[in-house]
Amino acid sequence: MSYGQYQSRTPTVVPASPFDPRADAEILRKAMKGFGTDEKAIINVLAHRPNAQRLQIAVQFKTLYGKDLIKDLKSETTGNFENLLVAMMTPLPEYYAKQLHDAMQGLGTDENVLIEVLCTKSNQEIMVIRQAYQALYYRTLEEDLKGDTSGTFKRLMVSLCNACRDESMAVDQNSARADAQALLRAGELRLGTDESTFNMVLCQRNWAQLQLIFQEYYNLTGHDIEEAIKNEFSGNSEDGLLAVVRSIKNQPAFFAKLLNKSMKGLGTNDNDLIRLVVTRSEIDMVEIKREYQSHYGESLAEAIKGDCSGDYKKCLLHLIGEA
Repeated sequence: MSYGQYQSRTPTVVPASPFDPRADAEILRKAMKGFGTDEKAIINVLAHRPNAQRLQIAVQFKTLYGKDLIKDLKSETTGNFENLLVAMMTPLPEYYAKQLHDAMQGLGTDENVLIEVLCTKSNQEIMVIRQAYQALYYRTLEEDLKGDTSGTFKRLMVSLCNACRDESMAVDQNSARADAQALLRAGELRLGTDESTFNMVLCQRNWAQLQLIFQEYYNLTGHDIEEAIKNEFSGNSEDGLLAVVRSIKNQPAFFAKLLNKSMKGLGTNDNDLIRLVVTRSEIDMVEIKREYQSHYGESLAEAIKGDCSGDYKKCLLHLIGEA
């Protein structure tokens, strides 16, 4: 069994070049002025600019017309199309902070959002999201995670939120074997589970080293570390640890699975679908689409067409490069 991480990360939304934020702002103003809205013009501009360029367009819009672009978009659109446009126009760190905050608000916690964001981001990205969180809510992300989660899952989230993972690409076969043996002793070879060992290894080691540790674990036991986690943990702790493992083994496949989950069954989880498409379209959507096709026997575009409608559907298809 081999563990391979995609080296290539290919976005479907790339910076427009040449880029003229003023001209884009004029197109958007014209699309929303007067009677009726030209949704096609809005999609053609915003779905083909990354977040950084969209923010520049918003500045030009305010400079030219003294109006807030997000407010105008909200007043001209409705439903999921409106929600999608607002997500596209929100600075990414702020958007992630809001998603994390919403996941912890009210009754119950949407652990999937916490897992998806904290298990897949670099140290630097997590630090920037933490700053945005503090600025928006006058509380630290760690405080809210501690107040809203418990047990092993809480420790996992707090560890990841600390953003102290080794990010070198250095790998060492001997220490990988030692870590694999430590995981085996902490789980399958004892009564009860020593969760702290799993937490330490999965939250601290660099991604290349973890690939090696998973391989060594397989060599020692003849089965995948995922099997061990499923046997030793349950609930959110199991989900969180599995997410760390799966996102390290093959991140595009991990995100393809989340996209499939957002659309399968009765109804669509539009909040998840929007977040996944808006954020990954600037990172690795080409690889995610490939994984989606191979895992589910239909393209991501076909899934979106079957599940969404109208301008919402059109905009999503533009973002994933399938319009």
